[in-house]
Amino acid sequence: MKKTQGSILIIDDNQEALIALDMYLSKHFTHIQTERNPNLIPNLARTNDFDIIILDMNFSAGINTGNEGLFWLNEILKIDPTAAVVLITAYGDIRLAVKGIKQGAHDFITKPWENEKLLATVISAYKLRKSKLEISTLKNRQQHLSANIASRFNMFRGNSPAMMPIYEIIDKVANTDANILILGENGTGKEIIARDIHKKSNQDVFITVDIASLPESLVESELFGFTKGAFTDAHENKPGRFELANDGTLYLDEIGNIPLGLQSKILTVLQNKEVNRIGSGKSTHVNFRLISATNSSLYNMVENGQFREDLLYRINTIQIEIPPLRARVEDIEGFINHFLKIYGKKYNKNNLKINAAALNKLRKHPWPGNIRELEHITEKAVIMSEGAILRADDFQFSSSGKLKQSKKHFFSLEENEKIVIRDAMHECNGNLSETADRLGITRATLYRKIKKYDL
Repeated sequence: MKKTQGSILIIDDNQEALIALDMYLSKHFTHIQTERNPNLIPNLARTNDFDIIILDMNFSAGINTGNEGLFWLNEILKIDPTAAVVLITAYGDIRLAVKGIKQGAHDFITKPWENEKLLATVISAYKLRKSKLEISTLKNRQQHLSANIASRFNMFRGNSPAMMPIYEIIDKVANTDANILILGENGTGKEIIARDIHKKSNQDVFITVDIASLPESLVESELFGFTKGAFTDAHENKPGRFELANDGTLYLDEIGNIPLGLQSKILTVLQNKEVNRIGSGKSTHVNFRLISATNSSLYNMVENGQFREDLLYRINTIQIEIPPLRARVEDIEGFINHFLKIYGKKYNKNNLKINAAALNKLRKHPWPGNIRELEHITEKAVIMSEGAILRADDFQFSSSGKLKQSKKHFFSLEENEKIVIRDAMHECNGNLSETADRLGITRATLYRKIKKYDL
């Protein structure tokens, strides 16, 4: 009989009972751990991920109330609400057993037990545990997917000659499991391409992580997840993005921002297809397709000791470079029409058109912010427009290095900060590292402010 890939913790102060349970259940489950001291339960529950916990109800000699077992049952469920606990009582006290079940135990067995009844109870608890974990994972996936519903990814892709090789690569790699690295300037639509690859694949969910928007201290817990009590703010078990992306696609945006000390752990996950939540000693199998993106030069980072060479080789089986908007001016009209539909509807100005002079002006602009900058300028033009036809004067580019001096904006710190950042990005031709250096802030801080101001 094939063993079930499950782990069981048995806690009983009776050594003979522990030996008997271990000998029998080890025939059916891959991992059995026994312990006589219930005071070790909190540490064991926090540092391991047991599928089933078999718990005696009485530990103190001469005391048979079952209160100790109920106490430890509650402690276990505080640490892991999905725990499947089976109680053991030597007295067959149905009233006490029912009380335990009402407090969260799965079932109970009595001493002496019948092996068939014991196995059936434990297997039932194992199935319940797996169901709880699946429901928890689905809820986390749904929350993540719901957060992305508002994002607009059904946009115009472009049909310029510069994009044709990109679409050919997408068609070739979509149904493979090859890891893909997407390179391109800020705002070129790297996530759009990642989602196109995912849509053409047979993968399940699409899970995203914007590394640059996360404080460095949170990157590990976001990717790996954690168990309740693993650190101060870990109030519940939480799967990381590696687990959520199982049987799907994991998109790591701005992968160059991953702390160097964490890169080795990520490499291990990619090599072994296993992940350990922070605070857990149990490995979970994961199978996902990795798509990474960055506007940094990872090769320069490798030379400077900022990025692991072996990790770079692991993530870029296939490399795609997205051309900047200035190299695909044929697509500008399509993007404009797409954004006019979106913002025309948003601001109740439907059926807006753009005249030839305005389109010619936009085609000559260098677009340091690429498609994101074009979208921002189009939205502003829609808001300020007075007629059905947008003219060249309706599209205004920020003048480099100049703050708005009107009294209305002079005392607005946020407005002035937005203008300074936008102008600095313009002067640096969209190079975020150079922009951050010029502004005297970190690249991660700059990225968060770009997101905040939608630049």
